[in-house]
Amino acid sequence: MSTSSETSLLFVEYPKCSTCKKAKKWLDEHGLSYIDRHIVEDNPSAAELLEWHELSGLEFKRFFNTSGKLYRELEVKAKLDAGMTQEEAFELLATNGMLVKRPIVVGRDFVLVGFKEAEWEDKLLLEGSEVTAV
Repeated sequence: MSTSSETSLLFVEYPKCSTCKKAKKWLDEHGLSYIDRHIVEDNPSAAELLEWHELSGLEFKRFFNTSGKLYRELEVKAKLDAGMTQEEAFELLATNGMLVKRPIVVGRDFVLVGFKEAEWEDKLLLEGSEVTAV
């Protein structure tokens, strides 16, 4: 796959997160260009999260950082189990980047949530033609 300045992914991360650091290193090692976005300083909006959810094909609950302190403090699991709607979930996620699962990679027609190396290889290396700017 060839990369160029026109081929940029959006990489949404929390810089202190060890998984994000590992993912960023993986992107760099594979020569993939990306635009870096700090998830706390520039938290995704509810509209962005909805769009990313639709591109990801994942259940909306997968966008929550379930291992985070804030997730536990706000008792989000109980709210989800009680029937929190997708709209309510994205509104809540948009209030604080620490609630959002990371890293997130956004391409033109796909979104990856979390870092699973095999999944990233399949989408970012094997399907190279799909990796285009957002």
